[in-house]
Amino acid sequence: MSVLKTPAAKAMIAFVVVMVALIFALWPRDTEEPTRSTAPGGPTQGVTDQDVPEDVLAQARIDATLVPCPQSGAPVPAEAALKNVTALCLADGRPINLGQATAGRPTVINMWAVWCLPCRKELPYFDELSRQAGDQLDVLAVHAIDGASKPYAILQFLKEVGLTLPTVADTDGSVAKALRAPRVYPSTILVRADGTVAATLPKVFTSYEELVGVVRDELGVSVSGGQS
Repeated sequence: MSVLKTPAAKAMIAFVVVMVALIFALWPRDTEEPTRSTAPGGPTQGVTDQDVPEDVLAQARIDATLVPCPQSGAPVPAEAALKNVTALCLADGRPINLGQATAGRPTVINMWAVWCLPCRKELPYFDELSRQAGDQLDVLAVHAIDGASKPYAILQFLKEVGLTLPTVADTDGSVAKALRAPRVYPSTILVRADGTVAATLPKVFTSYEELVGVVRDELGVSVSGGQS
């Protein structure tokens, strides 16, 4: 009798087949990318950099070549949503008063995070908008509180993908709170020149043309490359 036909051999073959099936069922697979991301379960999920010396962080700021955060000498309207709200400007590592910095100009704010894959896909459109807007408009990327205490990781990511738009870290969540931003990423907040919120859009932009079309419709600002 063949060894493979014995009861013990048949039992062993069945066991092996079952184990292979279980391994296949449990093996992790790539899933379809979500259209939006909510805040992660942990405060720094996906942002794994350790604390770095200040000189290393300073060099990372230089290497990232970020555009300086906006500045304005205009008076801050009493109704401005960002009045007296501060955040960490990643270009120089200093706190910035966002109400004062954006006073008198419409502002497009993109709430994003390094760990948010949809954010990574649309962020280049905001980078292009920042380059094209000139003095018509401020464009500001605001990294969500989740991961905002890891500036080195944020700077490294921006450098690696070649994005230089003005970026701040919402280290205490005060920016999101002041704007009443949804805890969905990415989200875009369009702010009028008087500091009031014109629109809150918890969505993923799929083209630069779509973004500048919304800027034109909500803020009345026409930027190069927009829809005609």
